[in-house]
Amino acid sequence: MEASRYPSTQGIAATLGDQSEVLPVPIPLDCTDGFNEAYFGRPEMLLNPEARRACSAWAFVDDAAIQRFENDLSRDIKFGRWDERFGHFRTEPLFLGSLKLIVGR
Repeated sequence: MEASRYPSTQGIAATLGDQSEVLPVPIPLDCTDGFNEAYFGRPEMLLNPEARRACSAWAFVDDAAIQRFENDLSRDIKFGRWDERFGHFRTEPLFLGSLKLIVGR
């Protein structure tokens, strides 16, 4: 959803010129900013409606889909499914996701 709202990183870098770089921005496990990828090791935060409201992409998700998400994630956390699949993220110090820094030189 978010990608469709903004120009591509490659397009911005091309506009900045041949010397530009697209660098990953590591997100620390204890990141206090309220955006989706900041919760990579704390999925429980995404069950908090206020935490989701801080993430603009959720404004485009209908109520029925949000309810399914809450039900599925709650169940997966309660029964250990999330930790079976993704629990290693709880101890990873950093996450390299979609957050990028575009530097023009």
